[in-house]
Amino acid sequence: MTTAGQTRALRGRRAIRPSGDDREQAILATAERLLEERGFGAISVDDLAKGAGLSRPTFYFYFKSKEAVVLSLLEPVIARADSEFDGAIQRLPADPRRVWRNGIKAFFTAFASNRALARAATEALASSSELRSVWSDYMQKWIDQTTAMIIAERARGAAPETIAAADLATSLNQMNERTMMAALSAATPAVDQDRVVDTLTHIWVASIYGESG
Repeated sequence: MTTAGQTRALRGRRAIRPSGDDREQAILATAERLLEERGFGAISVDDLAKGAGLSRPTFYFYFKSKEAVVLSLLEPVIARADSEFDGAIQRLPADPRRVWRNGIKAFFTAFASNRALARAATEALASSSELRSVWSDYMQKWIDQTTAMIIAERARGAAPETIAAADLATSLNQMNERTMMAALSAATPAVDQDRVVDTLTHIWVASIYGESG
């Protein structure tokens, strides 16, 4: 016969078994640790599962691929980078340079806080169509936001009508991506990390507010 105390004990043992959230977090923590030690291409699903104390089939219950793990790690980083653009178009008239700089700084700081992840994302973009598709969606969102802000500045007479706003926004955002990732991955050549934000801000402000040549 099972006593009440034994029942409580059994419940207690069940309660401390890893939950689904715990297992998912274990996989993510393993990925972060391994990315500090080696490149994305050198990490396998087996490495992630073993490091999290799980079987390979259990891993696939939570993530469909190692690229999906990187995407999950990227989500909060991108959210931090994105936060500075909330309401930015309304703040532009007060101090345009500060608004552009804050947006660029937020993006760079978010990715600089996890350089290993930034390097992994750059590496994975070259080989993963899944990651490229998601990243492309984010890039398009940032380009659209920038386009709207440039159009607003032109409409209030603060910026001149030069090249198409969408073309300018696309070029500036793609420049940001390449310049930041080169700096964070210690590529050669690259802008020094301490000068990335000011360098990019200068180019953005000069491109948006400068007269056509």
